[in-house]
Amino acid sequence: MSAPFDLNDFIMHHIGDSYEWHIPLFAPIHLPHFLTVHMLMLLIGTVFLLVLMLVVYRKQDRVPTGITNFIEFFVVYIRDEIVIPNMGEEEGEKFTPMFCSFFFFILVLNLMGLIPVFSTATGNINLTAGLAFLIFTLMVGGTLIRGGPMGMWHALVPPGIPGWFIPIMFVIEVFLLFVRCVALAMRLFANMIAGHIVITAFLGLCVLFGVFAGILAFPMAVVFYCMEIFVCLLQAFIFVLLSAIFIGHMYHPKH
Repeated sequence: MSAPFDLNDFIMHHIGDSYEWHIPLFAPIHLPHFLTVHMLMLLIGTVFLLVLMLVVYRKQDRVPTGITNFIEFFVVYIRDEIVIPNMGEEEGEKFTPMFCSFFFFILVLNLMGLIPVFSTATGNINLTAGLAFLIFTLMVGGTLIRGGPMGMWHALVPPGIPGWFIPIMFVIEVFLLFVRCVALAMRLFANMIAGHIVITAFLGLCVLFGVFAGILAFPMAVVFYCMEIFVCLLQAFIFVLLSAIFIGHMYHPKH
């Protein structure tokens, strides 16, 4: 006799990380002890981006078409509407490749999670925390390199505040420095995993309650699936936008 269907186990099985790569209609692929499914998704996404940018993308075309035109639309938008407004013309040009890399990297990993063969690596807090730590390093390390300890002081303590309030302001700003990076990690992680929980829950209801529940649950799963495509793009955009704002605030505190 088969075990009763457990909706909670069904959901956790689809959003959790493991050493088994489950491909529909095939037997699970057992991964080596040093490689989990989310790590594998990270590698696959990286290889895909390298092929896309180094092989498919044709920078030498005078009039971009197809995939090249699609990529350049996002590159130009990130440069002109996000990076330069927050970091200035000179530094905006320098940091645009980095922010574009963040955007496409997160976007590809987000979208991979919507394909049944793959899994959502950005639904792993370890990955999003690693991305947030990179932003934290750029905020603190970049400020120290640019202006030294005094530059960091001016970034944390704005001029013109009363002397008695300076220690309080310093503590608050240091605390906010960590909070901003934690928010980056948690926002991406929570939004990506929440959408997949909802979709998986609706599909699980079809199995749990049968065809009558499926009449309502399956269309709702399709609706949320379509919404999740937009969320994948939105969360990549928000991560880049907030990162540019946070770094720009540290590098140019007067603005």
